[in-house]
Amino acid sequence: MKRCVVGIRRPGAQDELPGGKDGPTVWFPSMATMAAVLSEDNQALLRLIRDKWPKSLTELAELTGRQVPNLSRTLRMMEGYGLVALKKNVREIEPVALATNFKILID
Repeated sequence: MKRCVVGIRRPGAQDELPGGKDGPTVWFPSMATMAAVLSEDNQALLRLIRDKWPKSLTELAELTGRQVPNLSRTLRMMEGYGLVALKKNVREIEPVALATNFKILID
């Protein structure tokens, strides 16, 4: 699992953005958004997915004690930032953590 490099980019910002090997791979529109997405609870959820490899959202709900709709919303939001992949199987959705370590760049 790779370390994910995170950056903050205000919507509509036209400045040249750092890229390359050390540049951010995930962008957040604000510090507040980044803090919400990378909260301690969400980081613990990513580590649990990495360690236990649940085969479905139902299995993950049992491991976390959270409701499936609540997990689904959280995971879809994290999927939008590229932190989680949701693999569709025949009747289930399998969550896969793509990042559990983060390096945050602040300009």
